[in-house]
Amino acid sequence: MPSARALTEHLRRLAPEVLAFGVIGAGNTLLYIAITWVALPIGAVKASVIATVVTTTLAYIANRYWTYRNHSRTALRREYTLFFGFNLVGMVIQSGSIAIGKYGFGLTEQHDEVAFIAVTLIGIVIATVFRFWAYRTFVFLKPPVDGHEGDLADLDAVAGLAEISAEDPQPSR
Repeated sequence: MPSARALTEHLRRLAPEVLAFGVIGAGNTLLYIAITWVALPIGAVKASVIATVVTTTLAYIANRYWTYRNHSRTALRREYTLFFGFNLVGMVIQSGSIAIGKYGFGLTEQHDEVAFIAVTLIGIVIATVFRFWAYRTFVFLKPPVDGHEGDLADLDAVAGLAEISAEDPQPSR
């Protein structure tokens, strides 16, 4: 089990990444909601898909050049394909929440605009947690620590925790 000091240090190193990701996410969420609101007359699910495509491209650029600027650069095609693929999963989560609101709870675009936005926000929160994990695990790779160990730890959360516990050789007190 990692010591409190090692866990605190890990969280301290993770904080700038989470903050940058959050700022980009908050800006994209506002843009997403604006696009969805404007496009709602063509249908809630279609509006969600359009908003996702626009904000995904902007999010890739912002995350590549700000949040993960210190991570290893891999081929643009590889990164954007993975990024877009994980965003498609996020879109399914978000659009799925809207579809549940529309078809499961009977919300209508004409009378339940605020409820659609609320349902959208719930989907965004769930999709955001998934995206953060996927981006840092598969898309924007950390530079290797001493060859290949860093790459292996990035692929598996349990290996990452093991790496943290191995960094602090002092016993917990």
